[in-house]
Amino acid sequence: MDIKVAVLVDGSFFLKRYKYYRKKIDYSFSFSKDNAKEVVKDLYSIVLASKNEKRKKTENYCCYLYRLFFYDCFPYDNKEHNPKTGKSIDFSKTKEYEFKIELFNELRKNRKVALRLGKLKKQYGWTIKPSKIENIIKNIRMEKDNFSIKFEDLVEEDFILNLKQSGIDMKIAVDIASLSYKKLVDKIVLISGDSDFVPASKIARREGIDFILNPMGNHIGTSLEEHIDGLINEKLILNILKRNNFS
Repeated sequence: MDIKVAVLVDGSFFLKRYKYYRKKIDYSFSFSKDNAKEVVKDLYSIVLASKNEKRKKTENYCCYLYRLFFYDCFPYDNKEHNPKTGKSIDFSKTKEYEFKIELFNELRKNRKVALRLGKLKKQYGWTIKPSKIENIIKNIRMEKDNFSIKFEDLVEEDFILNLKQSGIDMKIAVDIASLSYKKLVDKIVLISGDSDFVPASKIARREGIDFILNPMGNHIGTSLEEHIDGLINEKLILNILKRNNFS
């Protein structure tokens, strides 16, 4: 029996977890325009491996990729001023912007790819980086009443613009529902770790779709775990990245 598989990738989640695993292999790794093609190659390897995952080793059938859906936001391209130094930052000239544009261009070159782009919206302006906040909390716990921090103690790199994705979760949910109701595929593989997709996974399963989750090693809540048909192990990711980048 041959079955059609749709693989849906939450782009920002994928890139975050991908970077985590790549740093396990090469600590100096960072995203850049020059390695966007390499990232797409690894993405395809993970997608194809996820597509072929079976609930039982004894199951014997061929899986065909119906389509790869990649969801992300067009990178922020406005100019802003750093709250510490007042320095003007053109986000359209950052490494992150260049990487995302090149990543999308590489994805468009491949067959059976549906690129779904939402928008990034500025929310509440600038904030302190989570890593810096964790460091501050750690120092407070260690030194208790003796520790204090002032705005003057912070540096330019401690601040990050607070951006929020808009429309991505809705696009994923709509595509899951559409694929399920129209019987376009037999199996859906979702690369994400967001429990917001529980209602969509319920729809897919009620329509007889095999719903597989690849959280890329990220912990998932029981609310999501009980509404899927299979979970892909993180060892799959590490093995693929080691093979692709050290072969």
